[in-house]
Amino acid sequence: MAGYLTTHVLDTARGCPAEGLKISLYEVSGDSHRKLAEMETNEDGRTNSPILPQDDFKIGTYELIFFAGDYLRATGQDGDDPLFLDQVPIRFGMSDPYAHYHVPLLLSPYGYSTYRGS
Repeated sequence: MAGYLTTHVLDTARGCPAEGLKISLYEVSGDSHRKLAEMETNEDGRTNSPILPQDDFKIGTYELIFFAGDYLRATGQDGDDPLFLDQVPIRFGMSDPYAHYHVPLLLSPYGYSTYRGS
């Protein structure tokens, strides 16, 4: 299979890439989750390599967990405790074994959005 998965995090409140944000990737099957990877974003808000590379890619359901709370605290955007956003899960399916899937996160202390990017 030639497919792979990448991600990107932009801090929309500060208008910059979200550097140093931890991300975990899980394969989801029914009620079970299997952790596949854990990475941190670089100065461009991306991981240094695909979070799911071609050699490990297979179709299925996955979940990215973005550790937004740790990032927001580290950048002085934490506000009141408990935080409104802490861990942000995004569950999605990948059905094309040859596609590049890109799942970005646009993040602020009180909201986020995602989409299938390119």
